[in-house]
Amino acid sequence: MALLVLALLGSPASAAEVRLSAPGASDGLRDALRASALSLEAAAGPDASAQDILAAARADYARLIGALYARGYYAPIIRIRLDGREAAEISPLALPDRIARVEIDIETGRPFAFSTAQIAPLAPGTELPEGFAPGKRARSTAIRDAATAGVTGWRAAGHAKARVNDQRITAHHPDATLDARLGLVPGPVVRFGDLVISGRSAVRPGRLRAIAGLPTGKRFDPEALERSADRLRRTGTFRSVSLAEAEALGPDRRMDITLNVTDDKPRRLGFGAELSSLEGVALSAFWLHRNLMGGAERLRFDAAISGIGGTESGGEDYRLALRFDRPAFIGPDTGLFALAAIERLDEPDSRENTARFGVGLTRTLSKRLAGEAALLFSYSDVRDDLGSRSMTHAMLPVSATRDDRDDLLNPTGGTYLGLGVMPFLALGGEAESGARLTADARLYRGMGDRVVLAGRLQVGSILGAGAEGVPPALLFFSGGGGTVRGQPYQSLAVDLPGGERIGGRSFVGLSAEARVGVRGNIGLVAFADAGFVGAESWLGEGDWHSGAGLGLRYDTGIGPIRVDIAAPVGGDTGDGVQIYIGIGQAF
Repeated sequence: MALLVLALLGSPASAAEVRLSAPGASDGLRDALRASALSLEAAAGPDASAQDILAAARADYARLIGALYARGYYAPIIRIRLDGREAAEISPLALPDRIARVEIDIETGRPFAFSTAQIAPLAPGTELPEGFAPGKRARSTAIRDAATAGVTGWRAAGHAKARVNDQRITAHHPDATLDARLGLVPGPVVRFGDLVISGRSAVRPGRLRAIAGLPTGKRFDPEALERSADRLRRTGTFRSVSLAEAEALGPDRRMDITLNVTDDKPRRLGFGAELSSLEGVALSAFWLHRNLMGGAERLRFDAAISGIGGTESGGEDYRLALRFDRPAFIGPDTGLFALAAIERLDEPDSRENTARFGVGLTRTLSKRLAGEAALLFSYSDVRDDLGSRSMTHAMLPVSATRDDRDDLLNPTGGTYLGLGVMPFLALGGEAESGARLTADARLYRGMGDRVVLAGRLQVGSILGAGAEGVPPALLFFSGGGGTVRGQPYQSLAVDLPGGERIGGRSFVGLSAEARVGVRGNIGLVAFADAGFVGAESWLGEGDWHSGAGLGLRYDTGIGPIRVDIAAPVGGDTGDGVQIYIGIGQAF
């Protein structure tokens, strides 16, 4: 089968004809050969010279052989002709002015199978690739993967200097078999030495060592080394982080680790905006200092205003907040934070002025699992359909998240689970004691190359306290971009006698999306949302409403621009069409 490509280099007279022929090759192998052949691309280039095409063709011999070896073909015949002459025989000093025809002919030969596939010695528990076994297709990639698995197994057992010492690979052409025998040298069990800091950083050396948490004196573990690098990256202070193992071992078989970091810019300013046809415009901004006191501390100021021009959002909401974070406060995985915030919320059914401050700890348990706990003091001045009142609370919010999504702004696979419990103690005014429970679960599944199915479940509950003893911001409403698209903002609440409304003490939210890539960076989304708000702590009496619609996505590389159009499909809380515009997926 042949691939025929005509590349127009400015005019019909400069067209180069390219033909790649590989009789009997599978579509997958043919695609791999085509991708490996640089001369295909070179001949199609608008400014390609004869010298460019010749250089690409000469490189193609090795590249095509590599592609064939990777699929178990060890007796190929490759011919690359430029205007009828074998490329390997053309002198660069005797090139014509132009090359009009490139022909690549490949005879793959028979596929080889392993007659012998051995690697030894292996560390206990080492798992070799399934394809590295007698009778399997003798792919060069299987040999490479087996060598990598063998070395990785010994390194996981503490043998940091394990390596492949002997490699005997023999091809038997008459019976198309390959004899592969690899020998490993585990080397000694190694211990972590010192963290040696290379280069210059604005973060103090002592703090670099404390954050990295390298287990000096402990047995070498590649996962521990990666955790040290992750801790430094999590601070957000560095543009790049690298940890290199010393070539030579020191006394007591200790191996020093060299750290090289590149500081990111110490300050950063950011902005955000969202638009809803009924909720209006929401604007946000932040200012961040990444290394406040030379210990990778972060200070962040946030400001936000929402409800600008909204017709059903009540009024404009304002928020000012700051947060200070210090990593490695108690050990390398526990950080300290302090926060303060003032907020004015003018919602459809309440007005609330709140001030809060507190301190807390963060704990990273793994790449995917993290937790946070804080002690907060909050004062709220409230006006709603229950009257005017003030309340002061001491709060102990505790949260945990497990996040294995492949992309935070545009996930195509993985799961997210966030759990929160916040006991609160009444300290003054009309406040009541109780607890607030929340859960947020999300699931993403790719269906082929272009379709992603996404689902979300939100649950919330207020225990112990009545609605009148809790700030309205802690109660539950439904409707709008964060809950049920197509329904007006906070349109579902608990109805009181006389037509008055307050937030509920229980909430359930359901969302489903089908995200379909259409062309390039453009995608379409079909979605449906539903929400429940109840007067009691655990469902019971309450109401549901729902909405559905279509959306457009444009992927910017740092997250999609989102446009959603939705309408109510259930409940009696709204009518008409609503539009939502923002950055990032809805969830």
